[in-house]
Amino acid sequence: SIVWVVSFILIRGIKESVRTNNIIVSIKVAAVLFVVVAGFSYINMANWQPFIPAKVVDSAGVSHFGLSGVVTAAGIVFFAFIGFDAVSTQAQESINPTKDIPFAIISSLIICTVLYILVSLTITGMVKYDTLDLGAPVASAFSAVGLNWASLLITIAAVVGLISVMLVMLLSQTRIFLNMAKDGLLPAKVFAAIHPRFKTPWKSTMLLGAVASIVAALTPIEKATKMTSIGTLFAFAMICAAVFILRKKQPGLARPFKVKYLPFVAIAGVLFNVFLMFSLDGETWMRLLVWSVVGIAVYFLYSAKHSNLNPNKPK
Repeated sequence: SIVWVVSFILIRGIKESVRTNNIIVSIKVAAVLFVVVAGFSYINMANWQPFIPAKVVDSAGVSHFGLSGVVTAAGIVFFAFIGFDAVSTQAQESINPTKDIPFAIISSLIICTVLYILVSLTITGMVKYDTLDLGAPVASAFSAVGLNWASLLITIAAVVGLISVMLVMLLSQTRIFLNMAKDGLLPAKVFAAIHPRFKTPWKSTMLLGAVASIVAALTPIEKATKMTSIGTLFAFAMICAAVFILRKKQPGLARPFKVKYLPFVAIAGVLFNVFLMFSLDGETWMRLLVWSVVGIAVYFLYSAKHSNLNPNKPK
């Protein structure tokens, strides 16, 4: 039901979406700052020892903790950083995209990284890591020190925060579909259909909302998290490779913002993303393979024939 509410907000227009998102993000940031400030006085530095716990292998042969555990966790929680790339899909809505978009991407990454580190240090300092409730670690940390009222507030803020994530993801994905449809890669009747009153891609928003609600209802959170992470890592690896290739193929292209220290940054980006991908399990890789096959099939069965770059495109 939350997905459908968000979908209707997006159909109403970009101003309504931005206004709603600003309110929700303000609540999220306030909750994060509250966690850091309120939890600071309850930190016991002994809970951080050892800072990287020794590796443990469970009965299924899966390793936990240790350096290998850190790498595996990094591959899984990478999904927490997705969203900064969604800024680029709103270039048409920006007043000065050549300056606003790079600034927004870099600043959002820095701010989120700092907040994530502070929250992680706070809750693991309040309570020993192995006693945290993995389903609600922040709330359980505050309950463990007797702040049950704070635990309730944090739980409510977390639920509200999910709305912001859904709003941004649905907003960016519908814009991606819209541009792909304009290029002929997807059926324009669905993905480029603009609402006559609200001027938004309403058909693709409704379709994406329906798919998202079904997936959310049927997919376990762990599997969805891993699939999201490996898909994002794969996409970022391809983007890093594309930056290097485009710089070679189109050196004269106007670039208001240029990545420095090529090809080292691009190569490092590819290697790092692929490295994190290999930290995920085989089942997750199989899902990525299946979705890749589906995407390739769509491209060759429809997109390649209807692309604006195809001189024999059907009229």
